[in-house]
This record gives sequence, structure tokens and C-alpha cells, in this order.
Amino acid sequence: MKMLKGVFATAGVALLGACSTPMPCDPTGGLCAPMQANTSGAPPGSRAADATAPRAVPNALPNALPPLAAAPGASVQTMPVETPDSAFSGTSSTTPTGRAPVRIALLLPTRAEALRLPAEALRAGFMAAYEHEREGVVVNVIETSDDTDETLNAYMAAKKDNDIIVGPLSRAGVGAVAASGTVSKPTIALNHPDGRGIDNPIPPNMLVIGLSIEDEARQVAQWAAAEHPGTSALVVSGNSPWQRRLAAAFAAQWKQLGNQVQLAELTASNGYLSDAAIVQLKARVDTEMPAIMFAALDAEQARQVRAILGSELPAYGASSVNPGLTAGGSMPELDGLRLLDMPWQIQGDNPAVMVYPRFLGAGRTPDLDRLYALGIDAFRVTLQIAKKPVSAFRIDGVTGRLTVNFGNGTARFERVEPGAVYQSGSFKLVDKKQ
Repeated sequence: MKMLKGVFATAGVALLGACSTPMPCDPTGGLCAPMQANTSGAPPGSRAADATAPRAVPNALPNALPPLAAAPGASVQTMPVETPDSAFSGTSSTTPTGRAPVRIALLLPTRAEALRLPAEALRAGFMAAYEHEREGVVVNVIETSDDTDETLNAYMAAKKDNDIIVGPLSRAGVGAVAASGTVSKPTIALNHPDGRGIDNPIPPNMLVIGLSIEDEARQVAQWAAAEHPGTSALVVSGNSPWQRRLAAAFAAQWKQLGNQVQLAELTASNGYLSDAAIVQLKARVDTEMPAIMFAALDAEQARQVRAILGSELPAYGASSVNPGLTAGGSMPELDGLRLLDMPWQIQGDNPAVMVYPRFLGAGRTPDLDRLYALGIDAFRVTLQIAKKPVSAFRIDGVTGRLTVNFGNGTARFERVEPGAVYQSGSFKLVDKKQ
């Protein structure tokens, strides 16, 4: 998969910190979630109802979303989105059924230059899902900068006129809201806040649904351990922060499952690994004979490693090694590689994926595609909670199989992504044994 180059400034990566996409967005660290998950799946044995799948619509998006109008006297911008049956505004309007519409605030840093593209991609996905289920719903898009004080003020203002808040997107923004003591209405956070734990828990009314490469690494470890129990894994990574975190997450889970792990960090120059270092790695593999390899690398780096190591050693990876399905872009060196990624990227025939238009926004990249997909699932989760604030449910989402438990103590969230084998420029889904 190609890494984003020239799209997000280093400042933008620092602001989103970790969170928005399951793969790196640049060599400085990527958009990754923190090491420890902030939410978890529903307790074992709990039962959750599947959400109804959306109806199909033509596979196209409008060329542009409606312009945003400045709210008088405010430092943020809002945009009311009207339903086809009625122009709902405020609490006095009602739906055709006589009930007041659900008012959803979508809080995004679209006025922060470094975060504008990811925010707009997520907004586009959210609105694409909204187009499927508009009835009885009003969406108010609230624009902010990347300033945490402004984000917190916008959040508190949004609570006054909305029933549910979706956002913030930056990790710093989510952290500010989570620590503010003001989360009294359902809040769907799009990133993972820092520093939340037993002594500083996430508020009960906040559900964190951000994407996480660490979660992916742990799922891959469980998958590989089920297929190769009681064995040793070679974890190969580059020297960038996101790769080290991805490698550490896999290694920790692999050891927790009772297996042995060997670590190998390769230095990269401009994203390219040294061939000499890979040759040395091959000598190590021939001597230590690990059962599998986990590649905490991008697709091009994984191709380099496999070209020298060969395909005999079973290889696994997270979404970062996904080379995509670009015409003429097949990487035969990756044939047989087992990887984890969201349905939006590897399962085009998934019913939940097929009904939504593809993202055609400016500067489109695999990372922005993932944020667009996150926007789709964010709306679907929000709508389910709006219908039943205290509920447990499952959704066949475009970012994975989602399990949600909300409104009964600490909110719980789990995303399980499908596994696939890359072969001849395409993906074949596999049944992950776990």
C-alpha cells in the first residue's frame, strides 16, 4: 500500500496523534491508535441484535457537499442538513410521524489545515450513510480548528442543541472532552484519547470507535496462533514509530498466548529497507527457523523482505501491508501473505460495502478511504444508539464486524476485521480460526 506523501504535514499527524486510520499516513508515525484499547467487545456470552442492513442506492456521490454557514457570534461553523420531507430546525420541528427528529452534531476539525483532508473524508462517509437513512434525522456539521479549547467549547455548545455528538476526531480533542466532566449526552468519539485507564476512565456516555493498528496486530496474533499454536514468530519491523508500536502489540499478544517471539528491526532510508540487512535477516531465519513471520511494515517493504526471504515462511500482516487492488499494481512477491483489513478495502462484494458509493474526494488515498469508511460506520452506530440509547447490538460494518454495548455502565465496543490471503493481485477471504 502506498504511504501518504505530501498530504498530511507532520503537525497534522501529531494532532491526530493516533487514531484515525489503521495504517501509517506518513513516515513520522502515522495515524495510529494508542497501545491499549480504550473500549472492548461485549462480554462473552452476551447477545446483541444485528442492525438492519441499509438499502442500496446508485454508486455515486455528489461532486460537493453543501457549503457551511457561520453560526452568528460563534467561533465554529455549523451546517444543518435537512430531511427530504421537512426542513427540521430546532426542537419545534417534527417528523412526519409527529415525533421530534434526532439531532446529531458531527464535530470535525475541518478548519485545521493539517486535518482538513481526513476530516472531510470522514464527513463525506458520514453523509453518504445519512443519505440512506435520512428520515427523522437532522445532522449539524460543526467545524472547528485543531485548538483543544475551541474544540471543547464547540462540544459544550453542541450539547445544547443536539441529542448525540459525534467527534472529536483528533486524539487531543477527544482527550479534552473525556477529561472535561461535561459528557452528559451520548458521544461517539472518533479517536482514542491518551491517558485513560482505571484511574482515569472514559465517561460512561462516551463510546470510542476510532481505528487502531494495535487492535489489528492483536487480532492477527490470535489468528496466527490458532493456525500455528505453540510456535515461534519472527516479528520484522522498520524503525518508524508506528512500525515499532505495531510490532510491540503483536509481540505482546503472541507471548500472552504462550508462544515465543523473535524481534528484528530493520533500518529504512526514505522508506526503503537495506537489501544487505534483509540478507542478514535471511541467515538468521535459516538458523533460528521461526514458524511464521509478522511484517510490521508497509506493502513495499514487505515486498522487499519476501523477495529475499522467499515465500516458504508463512507471513502475516495488518492493513499496513495491503498493496491494494490498483490495476497493474500486483506484487507477486506478496502472494500467499495473510493480512487483516476492513471489508471496505478487501471485500468489495460485502453487502454492507456494496450499497455505499466509493470515496472520490480530493487527494484520495487508502488512508482517506479508511476514514471515509469510518464515517459510514460512525453514522450507523450513532443511529442505532439514537433509536435505543440503552442497547447492545451488532452491525455488519464496512470497517468490520462491530459489537456495541451502550447505556448500561461503561460503554463497550469491538471491531473484528476479516482476514484474507493476497494472491495474484486479489484477495481471498479466509476463515480465521481463533
